[in-house]
Amino acid sequence: MTTSTKGAVKAPAVLVLEDGRIFRGRAYGAVGATFGEAVFSTGMTGYQETLTDPSYHRQVVVMTAPHVGNTGVNDEDMESRKIWVSGYVVRDPARVPSNWRSQRSLDDELRAQGVVGISGIDTRALTRHLRERGAMRVGIFSGNALPDEGTMLAEVRQAPEMAGADLAAEVATTEAYVVPAIGEKKFTVAAIDLGIKGMTPHRMAERGIEVHVLPATATVEDVYAVGPDGVFFSNGPGDPSTADHPVSVMRGVLERGTPLFGICFGNQILGRALGFGTFKLKYGHRGINQPVQDRTTGKVEVTAHNHGFAVDAPLDKVSDTPYGRAEVSHVCLNDNVVEGLRLLDRPAFSVQYHPEAAAGPHDAAYLFDRFTSLMSTASMEGQRA
Repeated sequence: MTTSTKGAVKAPAVLVLEDGRIFRGRAYGAVGATFGEAVFSTGMTGYQETLTDPSYHRQVVVMTAPHVGNTGVNDEDMESRKIWVSGYVVRDPARVPSNWRSQRSLDDELRAQGVVGISGIDTRALTRHLRERGAMRVGIFSGNALPDEGTMLAEVRQAPEMAGADLAAEVATTEAYVVPAIGEKKFTVAAIDLGIKGMTPHRMAERGIEVHVLPATATVEDVYAVGPDGVFFSNGPGDPSTADHPVSVMRGVLERGTPLFGICFGNQILGRALGFGTFKLKYGHRGINQPVQDRTTGKVEVTAHNHGFAVDAPLDKVSDTPYGRAEVSHVCLNDNVVEGLRLLDRPAFSVQYHPEAAAGPHDAAYLFDRFTSLMSTASMEGQRA
């Protein structure tokens, strides 16, 4: 990716999809060229959390909400150390941010971090195109000396695809660190960072959990060196079919019967560990307004999502796995995609969405309490033994 900050506001920009569809607009953020997988997010708020979610690594995010940037950018709402999206597409960017917490404009932040974007295009038409044709590779080109259309399309088609991409280690921490419990410490959790968001260990810390965040390369021995009462597998980018190492580590945790909780990529890892397959969705689920039913309670939740892959598990029966019986615990009401798994004979469960939901909604926050309950039960059973 090449970037420059000169003339970013007025420079022409072109978005080119790999199927040849072209949209013309104006540069937003840095000027240059960038490539990734074109996906759309349906959230009307929370753009800063979206931009800094490591699960969006190597993706160009199209915002379906027409007006973006109203509340500016602050240092408190970052979900990680940087913006991870490879490109950003908006229809009508705010000219002046207006919020008491705003420290700078979104446009300025995108330029400062070298993120190439485009504004002033028909994002509704682009979203409809992606829904009909599916997520695909895309390039954004901006500046006063743009290549010809044939050259731009050729460059887009040379970009790597998301299918088969192994990306977790590119976004995860390289050094272990600890998020201390807030108030009285009740439990210790080893969290495998596959692209973890900052709010996730915070939600656990709020419940008296000391969280040891470990790199994606952590081994089973590394996990148990911290003396965990539970093990957590985070969200993250890429194709779960490439995640052989995290699957191996999770199987080691399942064999020991330690309480286990996974979200997003962690849900797909659990699916693979249990022997289920995974597949790429046509255009994925992204945004903070996705309806999911918890089949264990019948409750319907509005939830935050960011995933382009899903677990291929039967919805209509309990499955036998190497670790006992398993069932689909949550399902998306839009398309019946598997949104959660749980083991019936061991303390392990996962969901495909984001219960930490820093930008809201908070319907699924109870899942952290469910994880805490599993650890409490395991602790009491250990004391009785």
